[in-house]
Order: sequence, then C-alpha cells, then structure tokens
Amino acid sequence: MVRKIQLVLFSAAILAATACSAKKAQTAGGPPPVPVTVATAASESVPVEIRVVGAVEPSSTVQIKSQVAGELTQANFTEGQNVEKGQLLFEIDARPYEEALRQAEANVARDRAQLNQSEATRLKDIASLKNAAADADRYTALQKEGVVSKQQADAARTSADVLKESIRADEAAIESARASMNADASAVATAKLNLGYCRIESPVSGRTGNLLVHAGNLVKVNDVALVVINRIAPIFVSFGVPEEQLSEVRARYASGSRLGVEVTPQDAADAPAHGVLTVVDNTVDATTGTIRLKATFPNDDGRLWPGQFVNVVLTLNTQKDATVIPSEAVQAGQQGSFVYVVKPDRTVEARVVKVGQTLERRVVIDKGLAAGERVVTDGQLLLFPGAPVFELPALPKTGA
Repeated sequence: MVRKIQLVLFSAAILAATACSAKKAQTAGGPPPVPVTVATAASESVPVEIRVVGAVEPSSTVQIKSQVAGELTQANFTEGQNVEKGQLLFEIDARPYEEALRQAEANVARDRAQLNQSEATRLKDIASLKNAAADADRYTALQKEGVVSKQQADAARTSADVLKESIRADEAAIESARASMNADASAVATAKLNLGYCRIESPVSGRTGNLLVHAGNLVKVNDVALVVINRIAPIFVSFGVPEEQLSEVRARYASGSRLGVEVTPQDAADAPAHGVLTVVDNTVDATTGTIRLKATFPNDDGRLWPGQFVNVVLTLNTQKDATVIPSEAVQAGQQGSFVYVVKPDRTVEARVVKVGQTLERRVVIDKGLAAGERVVTDGQLLLFPGAPVFELPALPKTGA
C-alpha cells in the first residue's frame, strides 16, 4: 500500500512538472520537454567475470560391491549417513570361508610333515651311501688280492649306486613337498583374503545413498552395487565457458594464478561459496562452442549437493577505469545498442555504444561513452534525437 501511494504521488508530480514544462515550451514555440530520469556514467575498477550456470559433482563416486559370494548378514550404517574411510559397512556370512581357511592350513601342515619325512629319508640314504661306498671300495681291493670274487665286488658297487639314485629320488620328493606346501600356503593366503572380504569397509570418506541390497539377500562376486558413496568434501562444480574466453582462461591458469570461483545455488539466496579453478578440459565442445572447466570447493558445511545447479561467477581479472552505467540506460536499435546522452543544452542525442560485461544491474561500456557523461535511464520511449528533456528525480527504492 505504501508503495502504491508513493507511485501515485510520484506520477502526480511528473504530470504537474510535464504540464508546466509543456506550457513553457508551447509559449516558446518548441516541442514540450520529455520527463526523464538521468544517471551519470562512472569510472570504476570492475572485476572481469564470466557468469554461467554449472552443475555440482562429487569429487569421487564409489560403488560398493562384494568381492565374495554369500549371504549378506548385516548392514552397519544408515542410508544417507556420512561415513569415514575404513568404517565397516557390510558383513557377509563368513562360515564357509573360515572352513576353507582351516582346510588350507591343514594342507600346509600335511605338506610340512611330508617335507620333513622326505628330508629325513634323504639324510638316512646319505648315511647308508657312505657305508655302501666304503664296502664297495673294500670289496674292490679284496678282489684284486683274490680274496673275494668279482661278483661280490660288483654287488657291493651296485648297492652304492642304488643308494645314490635313492638320494636323487629323495631330493625330488623334497622339491615336490616344497612345491605342494607353497601352493597350499598360497591357498591359505587366498582363504584369509576371502575371509577379510566378508567385512566390507568404506574405501573413502563420504555420504552414503540408498541401500540397494538388504540383509538376508545372497550376493555374488562383483555383481550389483550394495550402496553408492559420494565424496562431497571437497566437491566439484563443472561448468562451460565460451570458446572466446579460452585464451585468457588458459593464460591465467597456466601462469599459476589461483582463479577464484563463486557459486550460489539457484534455489537459495545465501552468501556464495568460494572455490578455485582446478581443471581446464583438453578440448572444446564443437557442438556448443564451449570448454568445460571444473572448480574445487571445500564444502565443509555441506551446502553444495551433487547434481545441484548453481550460478557460477569466474573472476579472470580486474578492468581499471571502466565506464559503468545502469543497465536500463541501454536500448536496442537497428545499428546495435545505444544510449540517450543528455547534452548541456538539455537535449538528447542517440549514441551507439559497445556494451561489455554485465554487473548485476549495471553494465560496462567498452566504447562510445566517457565517464562523467549523463545518460537517460527512464522515459526513452518518448525521446528522439534533439528532443528536449526535463530531468526528474529517481523514484526512491523501498522494501516490499
């Protein structure tokens, strides 16, 4: 109601001023002056910004799957809960894997016993070979003296040769026992690993999603995901910038400058979150003519959420002595953007300008206007080049 009263009083003032001006103008024989509001172009240092819409992405996404088959006996977390790296998430029935471990350990013990037996047999055969070799040498000497027959000497030598072959067989049995023991030791390690897989721990710190498989179900090896964990601290924001900005972005990024990025959720009016540019993609999208960038945010307060759309402001540089005017002063014409400039004789001229970046409700004029010149911000519909104007005070801004 207050706003309406202000508008009525302001309109009445405009009509009264217009009537007076029109009366004076008619008396002088010229067109009546047009009531307008005016602003002065200012010279400021403004940030060179790129404003786009981006999407929030988790810094990492992990699908938790089972590495062993069995019954899922327990889920040790709540859906949507923050979990820490190494925290126990799921338990799978471990009894089959405990039995497999016991069997593998028994096989290793059996192999060790066989190895010890083979080594003992080899030592016994080595001792027997020493005696047999000595007997063979004795019988050979006695044969030369004619005390024993050649058959007895040959039998003694044969016994020594048989023991040598037995020793080789013992050594082969030892190698076989060692190979069996190594294979069964590997089976023990595998059984221990599988038993460890019965307890599924979180590989990252993050936030869990919906529980996709509930306790009591049978799970397979590397089958469906049990739950998905998104790491949201830190978090990424991905966005695209026009190809025309690529050279400046690359130059600033390659120089080691930490390009600041601010984002504000589209459904919130809170203060923006602050991050830094961390990734410049290696190709330009030929379809959209943009290049993808990625910024990293600490997100300790959890304001940013994966999949959320945000308003992104990338600050590249600072433009000094920029000419800034209210955005409502800029009009669209056949020759491009133009503004009505108020001359000292209180008439206006239409001047074509080159508009730069937009700063909220203000724009930067790159060409066509100098700081200190006065431009029309309201009332342009009744203007034409050379038209006289009557300057009105700007309508005061009030809250809702």
